[in-house]
Amino acid sequence: MIKENIEAINRSKDEIAEKTGRKAGDVLLVAVTKTRNADEINEAIEAGITDIGENKVQEILDKFEDVSPVRWHMIGHLQSNKVKYIIDKVSMIHSVDSLKLAQEIDRRAGRHGTTMDILVQVNAARETSKFGITAEETGKLIQNILEHCPNIKIRGLMCIAPFEDDPEDVRIYFREVKGLYDKYASHTHPGLDFQYLSMGMSHDYEAAILEGSNLIRVGTAIFGERNYNKQV
Repeated sequence: MIKENIEAINRSKDEIAEKTGRKAGDVLLVAVTKTRNADEINEAIEAGITDIGENKVQEILDKFEDVSPVRWHMIGHLQSNKVKYIIDKVSMIHSVDSLKLAQEIDRRAGRHGTTMDILVQVNAARETSKFGITAEETGKLIQNILEHCPNIKIRGLMCIAPFEDDPEDVRIYFREVKGLYDKYASHTHPGLDFQYLSMGMSHDYEAAILEGSNLIRVGTAIFGERNYNKQV
């Protein structure tokens, strides 16, 4: 069913993108592989997935060698002391929400002679159970990263909306983050190249795309419900 699920999501996201004046293919599908094993991930890659997202550093390390060539995204909360383990493995880190974390990413990227793409995580709903900065703090963090982190390129913003039974109820948060995205996308700086607005998961990606998301992070709708007791 993995292939069929991916095909259905691709059709859905492309149809919605076209409704908003964009082209089919303008919205990147990142398959979230939390608790999924390498066989499941490789099946998704064979079905056309080019990008996968992991929430935990250890899962990246456990699966990396057994997964077919693919772009890896770190989408979960990242502790500064674990940056060193993934700096040479991921193509983008979605969850940067402090200058301390950005500086460690910058330091490790510099040691590897590379530039790391990041997204700044915005907690638009101010949920205490989620990481991310407020909309009001976004500008200051972006400016500090640009001033202090030459080995980082800020590629956009990421948002995790509250879970609501009706995804229409969270569009207000997606809309707020899209407004921030548009504001900083117009700025010119060598360390700033806004290309990605990472919003929307299995239950709300359609609402997110309607509000301007061009990167969705989908796990359950591809692989089915997670079994947290299953060994990776």
